[in-house]
Amino acid sequence: MLETFFRPELINVNLESSDKDELFEEMVELFSRANLGIDRKEALDALIAREEKMTTGIIPSVAIPHASCPSAKNGFGAIGISRAGIDYGSLDEKPVHVVFMLLFGSDGTALHLKVMQQLALILKDPAAASKLAEKKTAQEVYETLCGLEEALA
Repeated sequence: MLETFFRPELINVNLESSDKDELFEEMVELFSRANLGIDRKEALDALIAREEKMTTGIIPSVAIPHASCPSAKNGFGAIGISRAGIDYGSLDEKPVHVVFMLLFGSDGTALHLKVMQQLALILKDPAAASKLAEKKTAQEVYETLCGLEEALA
């Protein structure tokens, strides 16, 4: 299922951001460049509003910012890898190295829950984030994520 939600062109293996605000800007730019019809301001506002409720940096080294964004229609996901780490305000107060950014359309609740469930199952294995973070290309990250999901079956 994740193989259709994420795409290699929505993966950045060299994030330059050092904090959460920069990160959101940098990753929303991935959606903009892919010409998916996602409204940049709407997406940023929705992500920031969701994050103000509670940090989405709840797994060591991983953040999963997510929001409902009407222009996202069916829903899309982007992945970012930071070599240096991002000051994210995570629960463990440590830098984030792997980011899954999820945008869902207004009627995307079922998909939202499925994607979050799959990511939670994959990330139960503490080595999963490390496997993704060590990849050098977007295609390698994508294939690794798909392989991690396949291994759940």
